[in-house]
Amino acid sequence: MMLSRMLPRTTLLTTRGLSALTTTMTTPDNVSYITLNNPARRNPLSLDMLNTLISDIESASSHSKCIVIRSTGNVFSSGHDLKELAAASQEVQYSIFNRCNDLMLLVAKSSAPILASVDGFATAAGCQLVAACHMALCSQRSKFATPGVNIGLFCSTPGVQLGRAVNRKLAMDMLLTGEPITSDAALKGGLVSRVYESSEKLEVETERIANLIASKSSPVVRLGINNFNSQMRKSLVDAAEQSSEVMVRNLELEDGKEGLTAFLEKRHPSWQQDK
Repeated sequence: MMLSRMLPRTTLLTTRGLSALTTTMTTPDNVSYITLNNPARRNPLSLDMLNTLISDIESASSHSKCIVIRSTGNVFSSGHDLKELAAASQEVQYSIFNRCNDLMLLVAKSSAPILASVDGFATAAGCQLVAACHMALCSQRSKFATPGVNIGLFCSTPGVQLGRAVNRKLAMDMLLTGEPITSDAALKGGLVSRVYESSEKLEVETERIANLIASKSSPVVRLGINNFNSQMRKSLVDAAEQSSEVMVRNLELEDGKEGLTAFLEKRHPSWQQDK
């Protein structure tokens, strides 16, 4: 997807990441767009790219109501930079994989909603990044794969997020065969949330959904995301008990009170952060 097509209609801030590997922008609606910007190399998750993405996401999380990760070119991300891995010492290889884990955990644990917008191929750690996001939108032409097994490098780390986003059989199918799956298969398997027929439709809908999420109460959304992630690791009984406590806490938030009052008064709520 061409970057010029993906720019929101209004832009408040635009910056460049390390060595221009990414570009970031924040709209007046407090949606941050982080764009992987190394299409000539198929947007690999090199150590520099990993560090840049972590910095970008940490910065955006402090002020954004929604974060979108997207890319330029026909490849969302091809995963790790194999030339970098092949030339690296074992110590540096550990650093690369550990830094990738840092990125995936940062995304998965973020209380700010993070969306992947994919228009093309997402493979290996690139597929892992999609799996880590709270939501993933893609175009019909997009494909997803964990092809490391084909070159003798099993996608063990991508399997961590992949195996938690899709059913076990689909995850093992992708990991063992290395074959790509279509956008429709990714939707059916739970890797992506929505599929759009064209790049143009993906662009429009990415902006619409990001703005829709940003229009909600940020304290309420962050409370909800944190509880969702936490309760998924608990037993059914403990998850239900914890979530009941969170619902009561939610009602005590200023925006919780405002939302309930607005509903009963049949008017649109006025969130605290919007005043």
